[in-house]
Parts: sequence; structure tokens; C-alpha cells
Amino acid sequence: MNISKDTAVTIHYTITDPQGKRLDDGDVAYLHGGYDNLFAKVEEALEGKSVGDALTVDLAVEDAFGARDESLQRTIPKAEFPPGVKVGGQLRGTDDQGQPQIYHVMKIKGPVVLLDGNHPLAGLALRFSCKVTEVRAATSEEIAHRHVHGGHGHHH
Repeated sequence: MNISKDTAVTIHYTITDPQGKRLDDGDVAYLHGGYDNLFAKVEEALEGKSVGDALTVDLAVEDAFGARDESLQRTIPKAEFPPGVKVGGQLRGTDDQGQPQIYHVMKIKGPVVLLDGNHPLAGLALRFSCKVTEVRAATSEEIAHRHVHGGHGHHH
């Protein structure tokens, strides 16, 4: 089966910087066909591929996680910081518009904690390499929910 709209696709991926430094890797299942579950340029390159096919796509900053948004940095008093969370951890909060936002704990210095709501790879050009490991027709429930269920996909 070839990758096309409304197929559930599993890939093994590696993300590196343009110089080849490994930044992330793993397996992910996504619903193909413009559901915003994968970088658009990678999804476009995967169109028509099948199990065993491999590809590499170079992503400019705007095609990856976007530019850094310095307004997503926050400093909070250490007294308001939950116990047990350390540098490198994550906190759920809200942005300036009251929307849910994940913040990464960047630094704890004296009485303050520096948080950053940017994706850790924001502001970077990336090289996305992957190999297709599974392709199947998506279920009607997956299409309705706009993501793959089970395996390396979403779990309800």
C-alpha cells in the first residue's frame, strides 16, 4: 500500500541539525493527508511512498518548529514553583492570551525560575530522515479524530 490521504503511516525518524548532530529520533504514527500531524514538507515528500522507503528532507526554520518567540519566556518567583520540578522539566501554564502553554524549565537562579514556552528546537533548521515501517488504511474513527490511535499514535 502506498501512502496517500487517510492512510495511517508509521515511520522511524531521526532529526539532526544541518551538520549532522543528532537531536531526536524514534518511531511515530501519523494520519497522512493534511491533518497537521507531521511537518508539511515531510508529509509531502512521503506521498506515494511505501513500507521500506526512506527519505531525507532539509527543513528551514519556518518549515520546522518556527522562529523563537521571546515573548514566550517567563520568570516566576521560586515560591510559586511546584516542588520536584527541576531544570529540564516541564510545566503547564497559559500564554498572554490565556491559551494552554507548555513551559520548559530553563534555569533556577536565586529567588526566580526562568521558563521558556518555545519548542526546544524552535529557531533551528533541521534535517529530517525517516524510513516507512507501516502503511495501512486509517479507521473512520482515526479520520474523525484527525490522528492515529494505538501503537506509536495517540492513546485515548
